[in-house]
Amino acid sequence: MLQAFFKNKFNLFITKAVVLYGFCYFMYEFVIKQYTKIDQQFIRKIINFSSFILESFGYKTFASKEVDDFQVFGIDGSGGVWIGGPCNGITLMFLFAIFVIAYPGNIKNKLWYLPVGIVIVHLVNITRIVALAIIALHSPKSLEFNHTYTFTFIAYSIVFGMWMLWANKFSKTNSTIEKLD
Repeated sequence: MLQAFFKNKFNLFITKAVVLYGFCYFMYEFVIKQYTKIDQQFIRKIINFSSFILESFGYKTFASKEVDDFQVFGIDGSGGVWIGGPCNGITLMFLFAIFVIAYPGNIKNKLWYLPVGIVIVHLVNITRIVALAIIALHSPKSLEFNHTYTFTFIAYSIVFGMWMLWANKFSKTNSTIEKLD
């Protein structure tokens, strides 16, 4: 019965994805966040890059040190935005990587597609933080809505789109792609 379950490619994909997600979640929550400063250093890098972008557009920014695993960043004159573990994009990067790794496909393509996709997810997250900092300055009442709904929808849509691109175009071996043409 178990063999029949795993012969179904969808069941195999879901099982791989769940196991990989469980492993990544465990490593992030119970090793990386608990025993290292990697999480906070990553957030600091996001803040530095976001600050660079905003200052390039003439905004004066501020950032605070770590407060209860969060860091505050914003544009002078605003309350800023709190950036913590759930907002640093690492979970989204894991999700993207898990979908690509769990889905069958050419290993050579995975070796270049994964880093490119992770960089795209990172840039999307930085863009989200920059946009939220601008919203916090100009329209603070809409900050929570945009944080919770607008940018969550956009970020997950981009990850889904990149996964669909992987599944429909890049997961195939060259011989399979040639046969489809």
